[in-house]
Amino acid sequence: MNKTELISAMAEKAGLTKVDAHKALDAFIEATVENMKKGEKVTIPGFGTFSVTERAARTGINPQSKKKIKIAAKKAGKFKMSKSIVF
Repeated sequence: MNKTELISAMAEKAGLTKVDAHKALDAFIEATVENMKKGEKVTIPGFGTFSVTERAARTGINPQSKKKIKIAAKKAGKFKMSKSIVF
């Protein structure tokens, strides 16, 4: 499912126009990213938790030259699905 398909599904299930569903999805993404940039978790009960994790600096290997390279520390987004979601 891509963003356009998600917007269509949201509009249909919530009884919204596609324009309103698009605005709602964009607002959700913006609010989630803003909070994650602050280092805060975003928890949606019954769905999951978005959080930020820190990756330590490490040494890697360039697959072409086989030389060791330094990989800098960085922050990465993480999503943990709710236990109530069963496939």
